[in-house]
Amino acid sequence: MSRRSGFSQLDEDDVRVRPGRGSRPRTRTRPAHSSAALGFVTAVDRGRYGCVTARQTVVAMKARELGRGSVVVGDRVALAGDVSGSPGSLARIVRVEPRTSALRRSADDTDPVERIIVANADQLVIVCSLASPAPRLRFVDRCLVAAYDAGLEPLLVLTKADLASSRSVRAVYAPLGLRMLTTRRPLPSQTLARLRGLLAGRLSVLIGQSGVGKSTLVNLLVPDAVRAVGSVNPVTGRGRHTSSSAVAFPLPPVPRRHRRRVVDISGVSDSDVPDIPDIPDISGMSGTRGSAAGWLIDTPGLRGFGLGHVSTERVIEAFGDLAEGVADCPPGCPHVAIGPDGSAGAPEGCSLDEWAREHHAEARLDSLRRLLASREGTPD
Repeated sequence: MSRRSGFSQLDEDDVRVRPGRGSRPRTRTRPAHSSAALGFVTAVDRGRYGCVTARQTVVAMKARELGRGSVVVGDRVALAGDVSGSPGSLARIVRVEPRTSALRRSADDTDPVERIIVANADQLVIVCSLASPAPRLRFVDRCLVAAYDAGLEPLLVLTKADLASSRSVRAVYAPLGLRMLTTRRPLPSQTLARLRGLLAGRLSVLIGQSGVGKSTLVNLLVPDAVRAVGSVNPVTGRGRHTSSSAVAFPLPPVPRRHRRRVVDISGVSDSDVPDIPDIPDISGMSGTRGSAAGWLIDTPGLRGFGLGHVSTERVIEAFGDLAEGVADCPPGCPHVAIGPDGSAGAPEGCSLDEWAREHHAEARLDSLRRLLASREGTPD
């Protein structure tokens, strides 16, 4: 009998098929980790995560079962393994709890990938210097758009008022009803008390370009932080990066008499300010440093804040002071036209130009159109 005829008498039961790696049925039931400890991520450094639990600070790594999902500062996580916090111990992050908010940025306006900077924050503190470096209001505008898009309440802190007046900057943002606080060097104790009152009971993110004084504010608010303080490059006029990663610091308790000291910050009275909510599962987790009065997250100095993930409609909504002029535009008006040279101009039929001239809002309209142009891939 030939070899061929022998094979012809075989059926599928006589052939052993070795399953591929991807066809093997999954029989392992992953643990639910119901007894895992709850933690709060305070720092991220090269695959290691500093976490605070109700008892101590631990170092953790991300469990393989989480896949490629990101874990960022501000996340509430479940920790398994060695959560003793002893030297050399390493816990595992086995679960990331649902986020209440996520502050995002893209690498640039043409980058479709969303990058989460901080999770679960409820307040964005935008730091802008009045001089050295000069105020960059378009950066402030971008931060405001990101804050409104993420559902964060913005607070604008204007620093270095000893070098320049804050009057012109305040005038730009007064129509938005934006909370503003002006500081100078040395910082008066009353101003520091007001700032502490605005941060009390909140999870706040401090953001601003390099050299505006973020690290100085952090060191005043959290003396144990010891953040490096840099200087401004005399050639470029830009700040030198001194903070290389986002870090969360527990704020020291605030005296009761200062907890709601927000009068006369931007024309807002105490009765107009909503009660500051408690931060569930965070305010009590401060390790060995006692009960925290809130958390302050310091971010690296940013020279750009991409808004590629924010829709055009959300960008326009952030410019509430132009809402009256936008309402007069025809339906579907893009509010910006990109010229052959990449410049941002007025599209046909847009009524914003006439309205802005009548209300002396040309600068705000120019900022809006530059942001909209950057959404189309044209840098501002």
